[in-house]
Amino acid sequence: MFQLCVVIAMSISSSPPDARIAPQVTVEHGITRVDPYTWMRNKANPEVIAHLNAENAYAEAMTADLEPLREQLYNEFLGRLVEDDSTVPWMGEDGWTYWSETKKGQDYPVLLRKRDDVLQVVLDENELASGHDYLSVTNIAISPSGALVAWLQDTTGAEHATLTIRDIASGKQVDEPIDDVAAFDLAWLDDKTVFYLRFDQANRPDRVYRHVVGTSHADDVIVAEEGDERFWVGVNRLPDGAGVVIPIESTLTSEVRFIAVGEEASEPVAVLPRTEGIEYDVDHHGDRFLVRINDSGDNFRLVEVADDTLGQLGRELVPHDPAVYLTGVSSFQDSIVLSERRGGYTALELLDPNSLDRRIVPLPEQVATIGVNGGNEVYDAPFVRINYMSPVTPTQTVDINFDDLEWNVRKQREVPGWDGSKYAVTRVMIPARDGVMIPVSISHLADTPLDGSSPMLLYGYGAYGSSMDPYFSSTRPSLIDRGVVYAVAHVRGGGEMGRYWYDSGKFHEKQNTFTDFIDVAEGLIQKGWVDSDRIAIEGGSAGGLLIGAVLNMRPDLWRVANAGVPFVDVVSTMLDPTIPLTVGEYEEWGNPADPDFYKTMLSYSPYDNVGPKPYPAILVTAGLNDPRVQYWEPTKWVAKLRDHTTSAADTNPILQRTNMGAGHGGASGRYARYREIAWEDAFLLNQLGLN
Repeated sequence: MFQLCVVIAMSISSSPPDARIAPQVTVEHGITRVDPYTWMRNKANPEVIAHLNAENAYAEAMTADLEPLREQLYNEFLGRLVEDDSTVPWMGEDGWTYWSETKKGQDYPVLLRKRDDVLQVVLDENELASGHDYLSVTNIAISPSGALVAWLQDTTGAEHATLTIRDIASGKQVDEPIDDVAAFDLAWLDDKTVFYLRFDQANRPDRVYRHVVGTSHADDVIVAEEGDERFWVGVNRLPDGAGVVIPIESTLTSEVRFIAVGEEASEPVAVLPRTEGIEYDVDHHGDRFLVRINDSGDNFRLVEVADDTLGQLGRELVPHDPAVYLTGVSSFQDSIVLSERRGGYTALELLDPNSLDRRIVPLPEQVATIGVNGGNEVYDAPFVRINYMSPVTPTQTVDINFDDLEWNVRKQREVPGWDGSKYAVTRVMIPARDGVMIPVSISHLADTPLDGSSPMLLYGYGAYGSSMDPYFSSTRPSLIDRGVVYAVAHVRGGGEMGRYWYDSGKFHEKQNTFTDFIDVAEGLIQKGWVDSDRIAIEGGSAGGLLIGAVLNMRPDLWRVANAGVPFVDVVSTMLDPTIPLTVGEYEEWGNPADPDFYKTMLSYSPYDNVGPKPYPAILVTAGLNDPRVQYWEPTKWVAKLRDHTTSAADTNPILQRTNMGAGHGGASGRYARYREIAWEDAFLLNQLGLN
């Protein structure tokens, strides 16, 4: 939770914390850099914690008058929330029917199941959260027979978890908990064998362990270990129950190893050998693996590999298509579901496993998102369960029949008072300075005038090939109802328009991400979508890098910025291989040991390019336990911004809020998360003149 001190807040209300300057000089590739705030990296230094608490107190003091607006927003968010709710039941491979429930006043869900007249609580996360300020259950795995549940729980946000196994019927714990487990993958091979991951010193999941129920975890065996620091390991159970797979992946190269049911003591076997620069992933169908691979084109194709000829590519099922980005494969007995991107949108296509005939699933809206639901555990099911939503259509859980593509809407998220007819969603294309057309998704009131009078919140990410697909938000209407036009710039570096979209926004072409964002803003001004004096911008993590870069490039273009856990100290971080993720990130940003990559990073690193400029109002958030973007990056950046801004602190404040008990994702409970969003939105609305 945020640790704030009212007394301190009152005493420093007129001035920000005075960060001590202790210059550290470094020289790389003949280039000298001076960092005044390297000392902030020492988390054990009481001065660091005192500084973060002072920043929190200053942020509260500077925005105390916004408390009524924050409370109003929070109540609006709750008004759109059905606090007593449940998911659509799904059938597990064990024959039990599962579903999840949330109750009013409770932050976390309860997983239940039923078979015949027997009702059982599988896992109550509210019980697990007792005594903790933060809880994230990152994985829940049911043993194949349904007797045992294993789960991973993280109580700090640092992504180091505890593995616990429980007998579901009796509620009794089985074996001792296993601590310091990577808070990611967990997979049962059979009712006695479960696999989990551990970290190396740089917080990279580098080992897969096998635990046998009923034995000490001291006897657990490493079944896969990866020494190349670019790669992460994972482990997943195949949906058809054939065994578990161990993906070993870097940004640009991957390998998948297989352990079959009944061969738990055997060495895992590679489905295909590792080839530098080739990525693949797998599903399983009958006696073969379905392999999505980019060996013949960036947008991937689908081939098969027979179980008895692992290591050898077999028949091609779906050829590479430069216009269709194949992003995933889900296997069922009677159909293979292909997840795709077409023209910037998500799409699903059904592939007949015998005839190879393909049918595209039609969608009711163009600007929408469709994806395979996680509740598809029955291999021989006659349908695929999907999630569908758009900015004006609350999330639907739908079963799509394989035979006739009929939609069976099992549930639409209930949003009290929601009237979708008040809103509209528009997709426009804005030319970048090099002529490439950038898609922009715009959510707005249906009667928004295109006369340049509307404030706008422009969101961007643009990294890792991740796509910012249109989704339904129960908090965003509080902005739009006040006249804000909400726009998402699908800039290069993301994956919206295919793999090439990603490749043209990374390495030495990273500047495209930033100039695309600026060009989108200026293009929307020209088209009358936005008041040029009232543009708010927002992005988090690698999207925070985007925000930091465009603040340096065009500080005059923005009224206010919200940078969440921003990756802004690019050069210093990428020069330090001991920091979690750094080495693996060489394939995203480049290795600064190479002087050309070093110079490219230095040209856009937000921290290194802060200068005497009229910066707008800026809100920066951080997590003290964040293993992905260390807390010191935003903290150093805020101090340096204040040192150099030529704007007045009363009109253009630069504020930082650090969650002192969480990590990269902020608060874990649903109510606490709503409080955080209300705080941030109130700051933006006030700066846009909408308080």
